[in-house]
Amino acid sequence: MSIEPDASIPSPKSRIHGSLLGGALGDSLGYAVEFDTIEQIRARYGSAGLTGFEALAGPGRFSDDTQMTLYTVDGLVEALEWANSGVGADVNACLWLAYLRWYATQGETAPASAPVPQPRWIDAQEVLHQRRHPGKACLSGLATGEMGTSFRPVNPDSKGCGTVMRSAPFGLIPHITPDAVYKLSADAASLTHGHPSARQSAGTFSLLIHHVVAGDGLREAAAGALAHTAGLDGAAPELLERLEAALRLAGKGVVTSEEMVQALGEGWVAEEALAVALYAVLATLPDAAPAEPAQHFRDAVALAVNHSGDSDSTGSIAGNILGAFYGEACLPQEWLAALEGQDVIRGMADQLVKVTTGEG
Repeated sequence: MSIEPDASIPSPKSRIHGSLLGGALGDSLGYAVEFDTIEQIRARYGSAGLTGFEALAGPGRFSDDTQMTLYTVDGLVEALEWANSGVGADVNACLWLAYLRWYATQGETAPASAPVPQPRWIDAQEVLHQRRHPGKACLSGLATGEMGTSFRPVNPDSKGCGTVMRSAPFGLIPHITPDAVYKLSADAASLTHGHPSARQSAGTFSLLIHHVVAGDGLREAAAGALAHTAGLDGAAPELLERLEAALRLAGKGVVTSEEMVQALGEGWVAEEALAVALYAVLATLPDAAPAEPAQHFRDAVALAVNHSGDSDSTGSIAGNILGAFYGEACLPQEWLAALEGQDVIRGMADQLVKVTTGEG
């Protein structure tokens, strides 16, 4: 006798679509206020700040965070396509080539020492050719023409959040070990950022996504990812401090933007961006089960973007987490209706679904 699947458990396809679209929604809402202080945000949108797309004029435009996340997907898809055909591929080389193609969409020309990547479907999508304040370290790391590694880092002192905001896709790949998820993500971070906290923040975020996709609760996933990072040789102390602070602050529930920033930072560097997003997700988690996914998503993303800091990155990370946890059920339909490039995001999500599950 066949056993019917539990309809309350999101399918892998729903989690992949949910995480990529959720990240784009959080990114887009945050991008509208990224360079504003909390005082300016409140003056424009009211005491609660920006809480939805209905307050914005025109479509929700995502930033380089979503662009680079989709290019991360593309690099992983190419590596998995090779693997599925029986040919081994260097995953990090595929990711480097993908990021070099993203670099070209920003109007930049790689040095002659860099390889010339073959074009892929994603490169023809015009919505990704908009220059939306790309991270300086992401650009300068790729401008070297050198494939950075943890042993030969580019930008060795940079720990900007450009590593974390693009790293959800590593956690969406099924059937690999937590250690492999962490290593893939941290190695890819080294392509542009050399500081240990930048690499470890990316790895920790991807591992958190991996845990929720595997069925862990949000608090359980956060604790597991933190424990893994704490057990590393050479764990970055600032990352551990920020994540521990995020878990403590979440225990207090929703606090003011000012208190959040004082405890966790503004999100411009990797460990702060991850801490702010994680706090927002956990602080808005309803006490009574079951949670209403779309309302949790709205509350968490609003908390993640309303501050005097890197609002698009903190919103993007929060959206990635919740989309991976709930699947598409958490995505507010009125927000999706306002989002630009939804067909491109779904197109890349479908490619990842196909190479990891075989589902067309």
